[in-house]
Amino acid sequence: MIKIEHTTVTGWEAALRGMRAPLQSWDRSDTAWNTNTGLPIIGKHDLELAKKLVKSGSEHRKFMRYIIVSFDITAPMMWMSQIDTYKVGTVRNSTSKMHKLLAKPFELGDFATEGMHDLAKGALAVIVDELNQWRRMYLDTPKEETEKRKAFWEGVLRVLPESYCQTSTMLMNYEVLRNIYQQRVNHKLNEWHEFCKWIQSLPYSELITEVHV
Repeated sequence: MIKIEHTTVTGWEAALRGMRAPLQSWDRSDTAWNTNTGLPIIGKHDLELAKKLVKSGSEHRKFMRYIIVSFDITAPMMWMSQIDTYKVGTVRNSTSKMHKLLAKPFELGDFATEGMHDLAKGALAVIVDELNQWRRMYLDTPKEETEKRKAFWEGVLRVLPESYCQTSTMLMNYEVLRNIYQQRVNHKLNEWHEFCKWIQSLPYSELITEVHV
């Protein structure tokens, strides 16, 4: 399970201008701009050049790094650790387990359970009950008993299942998203399928999704 919100895509003007810098062909640019959205209406010549550069390899499609995408994503920790593989020119600000993990009782809805066998869901329910007991013991322990409280908090943190969902604000660019898409579009995890579908919804996503051999 993943949820993506507050997507913004910026940097188009610099990307398309820089794309033409090597041959100083700025006079051939035929892109117009939607004044309401700030997004480009990329002209035929600019789009042809962009696709040619994408096909030519990462050293030629540097303009893709100028197209910046920011978004909020809620996803299980197991998936977040995988997307961190692509931390090149990316930023991730996550909700804090240190400060907010025990702010509310745990619920099954806090965990990604899609595709899980009923036996696994039953085991998770037991763990959630245990986590809530430890949370209650943490809250009921006087603040002066620092080590005892810390032991309960660390117990929750270390036993917390990888299916626990966190929300992160992420910053990426089209080049990073292209690497992700090409490598993960056929991955067996549902979260990757959902993420790749979101990539397909981005403006001019064909620059990311087209496969060139």
